[in-house]
Amino acid sequence: MKFLSTLIMFSVFQTAGFTQNPIIPNKGANDPHIRIFNGKAYLSASHDKSIDNKSFKMDDWWMWSSDNLVDWKLESVLKPEQTYIGKPFSSCWATDIAYRNGKYYWYFSEGNQQSGVVVSDSPAGPWKDPLGKPLLTAEMTPTQEYDMGIIQDAAGEFYMVFGVWDYYIAKLNPDMISLAEKPHKIDIKNPRGPYNQDGTNTTMPTDDKPFIHFYNGKYYLSWGCFYAMSDNVYGPYNYTGSIMDSTSFAPGFEKPTWPKGFLQGRHGSFFTFHNQWYFAYCDISQTGNRYFRDTFISYVHYKANGEMALIRVDGIGVGEYDANQTIQAEDYFESSGIKNTDIANNGFIVSDIKNNDFLVFPNIKNLDKKRKIDFKVEAKSACSIEIRKDSPKGALIAQCKLGTTNLSGTYENISCHLPKMKDNQSLCFVFKGKGKKLLLLDSFLFN
Repeated sequence: MKFLSTLIMFSVFQTAGFTQNPIIPNKGANDPHIRIFNGKAYLSASHDKSIDNKSFKMDDWWMWSSDNLVDWKLESVLKPEQTYIGKPFSSCWATDIAYRNGKYYWYFSEGNQQSGVVVSDSPAGPWKDPLGKPLLTAEMTPTQEYDMGIIQDAAGEFYMVFGVWDYYIAKLNPDMISLAEKPHKIDIKNPRGPYNQDGTNTTMPTDDKPFIHFYNGKYYLSWGCFYAMSDNVYGPYNYTGSIMDSTSFAPGFEKPTWPKGFLQGRHGSFFTFHNQWYFAYCDISQTGNRYFRDTFISYVHYKANGEMALIRVDGIGVGEYDANQTIQAEDYFESSGIKNTDIANNGFIVSDIKNNDFLVFPNIKNLDKKRKIDFKVEAKSACSIEIRKDSPKGALIAQCKLGTTNLSGTYENISCHLPKMKDNQSLCFVFKGKGKKLLLLDSFLFN
């Protein structure tokens, strides 16, 4: 157990006060892939060794877990000595993890050359290399076989996507440690990337670190903050856009950036948790060193046409809130079957609210001096909003009624008085009324 001391050193929960981006500060956790297993988020990550790095020096792979996307616990450290590599190795590049038939499969990159897999009964390990050799070998395709991402389709089949500039995809066998087919090259129409922002660089048209996720009948192939869409997991994919631009950044988070600017180096993954979507990605704005990267998480919202809206890059992050600021309703942590609907100027509202639907906003800070909440709503029928502690069945704190006099067809502020609360409180809004569309909720503010 020569890795035990390292694991113990980091196995306490990591918190960062009110600032939640980066999610695991000053540790070098990067290239994040987040998967949800048994109601818990698991982050498989590369590990930049030191703030003093002058190049990419990464000696092991990490597995972290969280119940709330705020508090993270180190579950496992995978050393290259535990894999077919068999000796210390300083290019432990990107990873991903999947679950099938009672086993967890952790895929890892041997630098930018090959990729392997280890298996365990638990996402916390211990891990065993079942092949004793690479799963993706260096001569397999014209690209480089690294930075893999795993996608499960609607039929339950698993696929692996990998490569740089040109991406390849192959179905995995049920054993998850072998390929069911020869890898297929993915066709991307009119791609863009950090090195190809105007479409003229055909040698480096995209980036490395491909990832595929599925939402509402569409497959999304992403490379950092750039993405393309398709009706088929194999493609062809149509380049769609970037989820970042110069307006995405809060002050203090826009610089420094990579040599090609803020669109470069955003290696990451998309995931859904409690009916909310997120993007986990690399950032260097707080370390100032492209070789010692952090992981950030931002909310992701989809427009009616399937495109993703621009994300917000800030220190608040996800899973906690500031009572001194307006809180957007669509940035909930948990919800029932409520829908987010896009409106003008990259904005969203919560719609399709019916009786007993709810929204949960945990870890709201600076509540202790607040005595009122103002909801920005458009009422569709007589209804009420119950404000409860923690969950839909939590203690009732207050009730805000929206009568028929509020049926104006426009947004207005509806105020409710609140009792004294503690500084950090989790609140749940439960909606009561008749009909399938009680109201439209834009945002709320404490006073």
